[in-house]
Amino acid sequence: MDRIVVVGGGLAGGRTVVELREQGFSGAITLVGAEEHRPYDRPPLSKAVLSGRTDDTTLPFDLDGVELLLGRHATGLRPGVLETDGGPIEFDGLVLATGAAPVRLPGSADQRVLRTIDDARALRETLRPGARLVVVGAGWIGAEVATHAAAHEVAVTVVEAGASPLLALGPVVGGHTVPWYAAAGIDLRLGAAVAQIRSDGVELAGGEFLPADAVVVGVGVRPDVSWLESSGLQLDRGVVVDEWMSAVPGADAGGAGGYRPGSVVGAGDCTAWWSRRYERRMRVEHWECAQESPRVAVATLLRTLAGGQPSSESPDDIYNPVPYFWSQQFGRMIQFAGLPGPDSTLVLRGDPTAVAPPGAKKAPGWSAGWFAPDGRLVALATVARPLDMVAGRRMLLADAAPDVAKFSDLDIALKELAPQPV
Repeated sequence: MDRIVVVGGGLAGGRTVVELREQGFSGAITLVGAEEHRPYDRPPLSKAVLSGRTDDTTLPFDLDGVELLLGRHATGLRPGVLETDGGPIEFDGLVLATGAAPVRLPGSADQRVLRTIDDARALRETLRPGARLVVVGAGWIGAEVATHAAAHEVAVTVVEAGASPLLALGPVVGGHTVPWYAAAGIDLRLGAAVAQIRSDGVELAGGEFLPADAVVVGVGVRPDVSWLESSGLQLDRGVVVDEWMSAVPGADAGGAGGYRPGSVVGAGDCTAWWSRRYERRMRVEHWECAQESPRVAVATLLRTLAGGQPSSESPDDIYNPVPYFWSQQFGRMIQFAGLPGPDSTLVLRGDPTAVAPPGAKKAPGWSAGWFAPDGRLVALATVARPLDMVAGRRMLLADAAPDVAKFSDLDIALKELAPQPV
């Protein structure tokens, strides 16, 4: 191998470069990034950057000896050649790590999103006392933006089309976060669909107009893979990869579509990977995937290009995580892990409606577990109970079936119910 090209300059792309060197690749590496910045961390954007605690989240990756083509956009792909707006780049191995792009709503181009550090810095400048901000979407990003805006004495209205915030956690758990908005002085509008974004505010489907000095749209992201539509690779809500993170040729590509098997792999938010654990294709748009999937992608790439084959028996050769992510909002740390099923039973651990006791600054934390019909814990959400999540993730990885009565008892530490680490 002479050159490996990494497309994507975010966390997944940066981690890929690190893994290439750590796993012994000594050849040429080219990193192609659409942004002008070196790889940086995104979770602090809606936290530390927006609050003003920091202005730089550049990751401490060793990129010495790596050709950095920043501000360069990938425009197409064919076997052995990456097309960019700065000309073609030949490769022996390719890693697709282009991440995802935020969804925008119909209407004015003035609507703001929060995906890049430039987005965060620009939004921070608008968060001045007395300013009017409308946030569309009460998911993870929307809640974090609203938290920091309200703390800066901004008049905040949050518009959510669903019946509760954090619908990813279901209406019951998400519904318990509704009082947080009122306590922060935020006007939360549930069941409110947006007709269009205007330069001076938001027009709702029912005709009501919400004036604003700035509008932030946080209604999700889509994988940044449109440039691959003519590549011959299979796309399905992302780049389709197998459990070894190897890109899958499209059905009409004919054989391998001209790509050497295993010479193109994917990592991070842009990938739709096969989960052996859940027996379904997954796409998880969170830090953990961008951080961990490059290890498997790089191992697959180096092994297959050297003439070897990944093992279907070795768990280290496949990407098979329990999804995990976290959020900080309204003075609370929220963590979530696992994947609830439609037949899961929700069990609360603690009282989500409890208020802070006299003399205390915060209400006690609580957790929620989802149990499969066979008794296994399949998902866990925690609010200000980090030790519950430490033990809960061990349970999820082990497919443990803890006693439900003991799970719901706050006097029993979850670590007593979890398999002990080896």
